[in-house]
Amino acid sequence: MPKKQFTIAILLIVLFSVFSCKKEVLPKPSSYLRLDYPQAKYVNFENECPFTFEMNSEAIIKGEKDCGFTISYPKMKATIYLTYKPVNNNVNKLLRDAQKLTYEHVIKADNILEQPFLNPTKKVYGMFYRVNGNAATNSQFYATDSVKHFITGSVYFYAKPNFDSVMPAASYVRDDMQRLMETLKWK
Repeated sequence: MPKKQFTIAILLIVLFSVFSCKKEVLPKPSSYLRLDYPQAKYVNFENECPFTFEMNSEAIIKGEKDCGFTISYPKMKATIYLTYKPVNNNVNKLLRDAQKLTYEHVIKADNILEQPFLNPTKKVYGMFYRVNGNAATNSQFYATDSVKHFITGSVYFYAKPNFDSVMPAASYVRDDMQRLMETLKWK
């Protein structure tokens, strides 16, 4: 093979090699929805009911009957339900009912973590529950002074209870609910 033909053959082989090689095609990795929420700013809520608390300024509160409230988070499709009951020598029954409500979720929950809450200076005592797993609620609490007042709270999402999907929103609302409980004051 003459030198010129050999050079052309090598050049063609190199050109075919360069242009025929493509990068290996790989499927795109699964992406995760990034949910960023504004940093919570808290405001004091007070009306004619026998208690006050701090709540997220972004949330919408609506009064129900007998000092019960719904605190909604439209962007997250979540609502905190607060129920107030006066204590009339029935604190043990109210405690049992609150605990029963929480443990009804044990069927779907992976676990339920109890966090006792004690604030002797404000006379607020209670329990905060973190419900992990695909349960209908991921947080609940009750608070009382054991003599006159009893409040329960629970958060529900208007979405299929898929723990991984609602986790960022659930953490945000859970922190708000815990703040509500920790800032609770009796009048």
